[in-house]
This record gives sequence, structure tokens and C-alpha cells, in this order.
Amino acid sequence: MKIPKFIKNNLLLKMTSLNAPVILTRLGISLFIQRMISLYFGEVGFHLMGQLRNLIQMLTSLTSLGVFNGIVKYVAEFKEDNEKLRKVFSTTFVFWSCAVGVSSLALFFGAGAISEYIFQTREYTLLIKITALVVPFIGLQRIFNGVINGLSQYKKFVKIDLISYLVSAGLTIYFVYEKNLEGVLFAIAITPFFQFLVLVLIFFKELKRYIPFRKLSFSVPMAKPLLAFSLMSFFATVVLNYLEIEIRNVIVRVISEEGSGIWTAMTSLSKNYMSFSIMLFSMYVLPKFAIIKTQNDFTKELKNIYKTLLPIFGAGMILVFLLRDFIIDLVFPGHDKLALEPLFKWQLMGDFIRLMAMVASYQFIAKKLVRTFIFTELLSTGLFFTFAYVFVNIYGVEGVVIGHLLRYIVYLVVVLFLVYRYFRNKRNEAPDA
Repeated sequence: MKIPKFIKNNLLLKMTSLNAPVILTRLGISLFIQRMISLYFGEVGFHLMGQLRNLIQMLTSLTSLGVFNGIVKYVAEFKEDNEKLRKVFSTTFVFWSCAVGVSSLALFFGAGAISEYIFQTREYTLLIKITALVVPFIGLQRIFNGVINGLSQYKKFVKIDLISYLVSAGLTIYFVYEKNLEGVLFAIAITPFFQFLVLVLIFFKELKRYIPFRKLSFSVPMAKPLLAFSLMSFFATVVLNYLEIEIRNVIVRVISEEGSGIWTAMTSLSKNYMSFSIMLFSMYVLPKFAIIKTQNDFTKELKNIYKTLLPIFGAGMILVFLLRDFIIDLVFPGHDKLALEPLFKWQLMGDFIRLMAMVASYQFIAKKLVRTFIFTELLSTGLFFTFAYVFVNIYGVEGVVIGHLLRYIVYLVVVLFLVYRYFRNKRNEAPDA
């Protein structure tokens, strides 16, 4: 199908339009799986799946030592400089080796304690040990994905993403129909292996071109700049996912596992529609902000992104809100409708403001403003946990999503203030340069 001219001339719209069919396919399959999970396993199934997915997300950052955004930045900058790429990837694979070793051993030998903390039972000890065996592939998949994003190979990214998702979804659906919840959790745990396998099969030639495997050394010449990204990733990914695990534990203690499952169902729907933006951040926003030097250029680009994305996401979120009763009946038939329906308005408003804030916050990553980034992430997660902890005792599960909205209102204001303060300080320093 021919892409309309107004889309073709706008790279952001072009990426969005090319990504849309894949995201819609994934969304349809995901909603189908969620419906089956809801019918067969109810809120408790959502609770357990949410806990495991958060663990996998934490490992995604830990096993690559959080250098994904660093790889994106440096591959984009050094793709024609083999020596600098050698330094980047020598450092990256040393980080990966150390992180994988520590993570695998901790998971394998601490499986019982981790299972008890995450699932409130040692019944899933074997599952945690299986996850420990997948850990090396989780890290490699993340590193290789950084190369794809750094090269802005969004067509191949979309292809890899779709094929690996279809494979893992097929395995999940099989266990769902077998009414085997442990099997579903097993499918989630080994999904990163399939993602790694598909990525290597499709993208291996480019990987060999940009990663000089034979010339890599066990040294860390790029340790300092990459560790800056590690710190940012730790607070953006590890802390956030740990926070979600802990919030579920709070909901279980205050309400029940069913209450935690209701919140997880709402957040899983949120992650589905928010996935439209994920690729755009690493493939468009980060490279763009990395080369912007002045406040005027930043403001112009920020307005362009807002003008392009916000109407699309806003219209989609309004549609989701208007169809909320239909969505609950279709996707979450095993859930308490009266408990789930009030969550939509708070979650959708919070996600819209979150999108605005996330776009602006990528300036911190692009310019390696480590302390600023860590401060805003700590502020965001701290506010969320505080609001959720206080409001869950007053409003139940609804209190958690109210906290989600309030957190991002404050976060957006702080991020915009700090971004423009950065440009103001740069302008004041210019005469002395």
C-alpha cells in the first residue's frame, strides 16, 4: 500500500504508520490472550503474570547493565568508526558477562526466597531457576536491539518484534487452552530466548558488520560514559519494576490477590496502547534530541512531536474510555466489572500526561544528565509509592490509579522546568566557552 505524501514527508508519522499494523496485530493477540487468562485464571492469574513480567523487565536492564540507550546513542554516532565501535562493544560485553554471572547465580541459588517474595509462595522456585538459565539471552537480546535502534532500522525492528511475539504468543495460547497457569508463566519466562533467536536469524549480517566480534577485548575503555546510562536505566527500569512488584504486595496485604489482579489488568491494557510510543522514543526521539544544541531547536522539535503524537494518542484514549464497558466485557470477562470500570479515567489521564513527560525527559538521556534523570525518576517512583500506599487504604484499588495520575502531573511540571533550566544554564555559560 502506498504511503500518503503527508505521512511520507514526516519521519515521525512514517515510523508510526509503519509500526501501526504490527502494534495492532500484537494488540489483537494480546487482548485475546488476556481474555483467555481472565476466563480461565481470573484476577489471580493476572497478579502472578504481572509479578513475573516485572521480574523479567528488571532482568532486561540488569543483564545488559542498562547500556541499551548508550548503545543506541553511540551506534548512531560511531557507525562509520570501527575503532570506536570496538571500544563500545568491548565494554558492553564485559558489562554483560559480569551482570549475567551475578544475576544468574542470584536467581538460581536464591530461587526459593525470590519466589516467596514475588508470589508469596515457594511453589514457583523451579520457574525462577528456569528464568536464571534464560538470563544470558535476555541481556544479549537487549544489546542487539540497541544496535537496531541506533541504526534506526525500524522496518527490521518491526519484523523481528512481530515474529518473536507470534512465537511466544503461540506458546502462551497453548498453555492457556491446557488450563495450565504454570505453563503460561513458563512461556513468559522463556520469551526473551525466542526474541533473541529471531533477532539473530534476521539481523545477523548487520550485527557482524557493526559489532567486530573477533576484535573485541576483555577491557572497558568506554566504562565511564556507559556507566552513566547504566545508572539511568537502573532507576528508570529496575526501580520502577521493583516498585510495581511492591505495590502489588501492598494491594495483596490491604485487599487481596484479586485486587492486585484488577490493578494489573488495568496496567496491562495501558501497556498495550502505550506500546505505540515505545519504538518512537528510542528510534526517533533519542537520536533527534542527541543532536539538538539550542533551546529554540528543542522547543521546535518538542512541539512537532506533541503536535504529531498527542492528537493520535488523545483520540485513541478517548475511544478506549467511551468503550470501557465493552472492553471489560470483551477482554476481562472474569473480572469484577464494578471494580475495574472506575480505574479507566484515572489511568487514561495519567498515561496521557505520562506521554508528554516521557518525551521531554528523553532530553536527560540524550545529554547524559545523569543526576537530573535520577532525581526525576526517584521523585516519580517515590510519589507513586507514597500516593498508592496512602490512597489504597482510603479508596481501594482506585486509589493506586489516582496516585498514578497525580504522580505524572507533578513529574511533567518538574521535567519541563529542569529541561529549560538546562538550556538557560548552557546559554549563560556560552560566553565563557
